[in-house]
Amino acid sequence: MSTLAVTAPAHAPRRAWLADLPVLLVAVVWGASYLAAKGITTTHTVIAVLVLRFALVLPVLVVVGRRRLRALTPAQVRGAGALGLVLGGIFLLETYGVVHTSATNAGLIISLTMIFTPLAESAVRRTAPRPAFLGAAALSVAGVVLLTQGAGFTAPGAGDLLILGAALARTLHVLLMARIKAVQDADALSLTTVQFGGAVLVFALLAALPGTGATPWRAAADFGPAEWAGLAFLTLFCTLFAFFVQMWAVRRTSPSRVSLLLGTEPLWAAAAAIAIGGERLGALGLAGAAFVLVGTAWGRRAAA
Repeated sequence: MSTLAVTAPAHAPRRAWLADLPVLLVAVVWGASYLAAKGITTTHTVIAVLVLRFALVLPVLVVVGRRRLRALTPAQVRGAGALGLVLGGIFLLETYGVVHTSATNAGLIISLTMIFTPLAESAVRRTAPRPAFLGAAALSVAGVVLLTQGAGFTAPGAGDLLILGAALARTLHVLLMARIKAVQDADALSLTTVQFGGAVLVFALLAALPGTGATPWRAAADFGPAEWAGLAFLTLFCTLFAFFVQMWAVRRTSPSRVSLLLGTEPLWAAAAAIAIGGERLGALGLAGAAFVLVGTAWGRRAAA
C-alpha cells in the first residue's frame, strides 16, 4: 500500500504528458497546414485537393489494417462512418473558409473550439464547467487575439462564418468520439480508416457534381514538385497522423483537455509564418503567445 501511494503521484504526470505530447504535435502540424493549404489550394480546387488528400492515404490504411477492419462490427462501422461525415464537413468548411478569409480571422475563430467543447461537454453532462477551466480557456483566447492582432482584422464575411462552422464541427467531432459507445473499444486505426472512407465519399460525390471546380485529376496534373510536397505534408501529417492521435488521445483524457491542447494551433501557425513565411511578431504578438502557453498549461491541470 505504501509503495503504491508513493509511486502513483510520480507516474501520473508522466502518463499525462505521454498522452498530451502527441496531441500537442498535432496542433503543431495543423498550425503549419495553413501555409501548406494556401500554397496548393484555390477557390476552384478545394474539393479536388480534399479528394487527393484523403484518397492517397486511404488504400495504404486499408492494406495495413485489413485484418482489423474485418473485425469491426456493423455498429462500429456505422459509428465510424458517422464520424467520417462530420470529418468531411470539418474539412469542407475549414478549407473553403481559409480560402475566403484572412489567416488572422481564421486563427482567431477556429480557436473558439476551446470554448465550445467544454461548454458543450458540460451541457451534455448537465454540469457546470469548472471556473478554473473557463478562466484558462479565456486566457488562451485572449492570447490568440493578441497573437493575431498584428495583421489586423477585416469585417466578418462568408469565410469567417465558414470557419465558425468548422469550429463548431470540430467540437461535435471530439464529443462524438468520446460518446459513441460503439467505437469506444474498437481498433483506432480501423476506425480512422472508416472515417477517411466516409470523408472521401463525401468529397468524391461533390467532385462529381457540375460546377464544383476542377476535377482531382486536372488538379493533380497541374501540380509541380512544391505542390506535391505540400499535399504529402497535408496527407501524412495533418490528416493521417493528426486524426489517429486525436482518436487515441480522447480515450485516455477528456474532450476538453484534447480541445485545449489543439487550441494552441494558432500559436504554431504564427511560428510557421515567422519561420517559413517571413512574418514578424510585435510586442502584442509575443504577449499573446505567452498567454496561449500559460492558458494551455493552466487548463491542462484544471481539466485533469
